[in-house]
Amino acid sequence: MSSFEQFHFDFYQSNYTIEDQEEGCNSYGSDKNLCESRKSQAERQPAGGAFVPSDMLPSPHSYTGQILQPAYSPDTPSQLGYVDGFDEEPPLLEELGINFAHIWQKTLTVLNPMKPADGSIMNETDLTGPMVFCLALGATLLMAGKVHFGYVYGMSAVGCLAMHALLNLMSEPGVSHGCVASVLGYCLLPMVILSSSAVVFSLQGIPGTVLALFIIGWCSLSASKIFTSALAMEGQQLLIAYPCALLYGLFALLTVF
Repeated sequence: MSSFEQFHFDFYQSNYTIEDQEEGCNSYGSDKNLCESRKSQAERQPAGGAFVPSDMLPSPHSYTGQILQPAYSPDTPSQLGYVDGFDEEPPLLEELGINFAHIWQKTLTVLNPMKPADGSIMNETDLTGPMVFCLALGATLLMAGKVHFGYVYGMSAVGCLAMHALLNLMSEPGVSHGCVASVLGYCLLPMVILSSSAVVFSLQGIPGTVLALFIIGWCSLSASKIFTSALAMEGQQLLIAYPCALLYGLFALLTVF
């Protein structure tokens, strides 16, 4: 028991704590900077006999890098993988789904009804061209003194829904809403030519009626050709051209009258 008490006494050598240092500094009114320095030293130093883990000890290898510029090690692999990544990223318009080459190819396909359509490109849900052509149709009608933006968008929406239901009933693979809206919107380009003509001269006559019928046939022929090519519906082009002609006939009525 005597040896254990001696060990206990040696282990707890003193009852002097940090609070005693603070009281001493406050009671004797010594220099504040000295008290703060002593307090920081006491906090940094561990208690006598306390065990300090090896991973908390400072590393013998000093840091060789600069501030905000860490040292580069050639053996360390790149974890983020964005080195020279900006050069390999696709353009912003391509990420948004806007491809001017495809837009131009679809426009040429509509302008030339006799040109065979590429089904792989026409099956895309590209709405950039249709939105531009709808705005152009409304703008040319506005220049002719007709404010029909609501009618243009309303008939376009109803016509797309009706054509989507009809094409899904007629074709085995089916078609999406975006594809139907894209094809019908691109084939609205000849109707923009008709509305532009209405700005220059009146279409309420025999020449205007003939021109309107020609534009309706142009739009319906282009739309039916694209649908048959994209959906592999050979031999059914006339069946698809009839409802397309009804839809584009409504736009022609807005333009003429």
